[in-house]
Amino acid sequence: MEKIVGMASDHAGFQMKEYLKSILVDTGFTVKDFGAYSAESMDYPDTAHPLAEAVEKGQVDFGIAICGSGNGISMTVNKHQGIRAALCWTPELGALAKRHNNANILSLPARFISEEMARDIVKAYIEAEFEGGRHQRRIEKIPVCH
Repeated sequence: MEKIVGMASDHAGFQMKEYLKSILVDTGFTVKDFGAYSAESMDYPDTAHPLAEAVEKGQVDFGIAICGSGNGISMTVNKHQGIRAALCWTPELGALAKRHNNANILSLPARFISEEMARDIVKAYIEAEFEGGRHQRRIEKIPVCH
């Protein structure tokens, strides 16, 4: 079964996005790239919102969002009610984001981790399975209902 990954970055995350995109494609994933498309300065919300919308609508199976610190792009995608983005900087955090929080967007801090660490985090996240149970009850309480 084909898995589609949505990816978004700002200029600071562009190089890491391109590196991870090539690995994902080489391992059989289809990648929908929401930008940035160069290292020229740009605003992360311009790529983050379209990624979040694609995840919410089921147009991609999950997302990877990358900016310099990982914070800005995470804050932006997490404004969407259907998004559970987790900022991860170790493989253990990547795995836990999926196992305990069923994160549907993995956020990475390009200026604080190596490309190899990013690769290992993505691998841990992809290989992890959501555990459900008590964790399901908790994630059901995350959305703000009006």
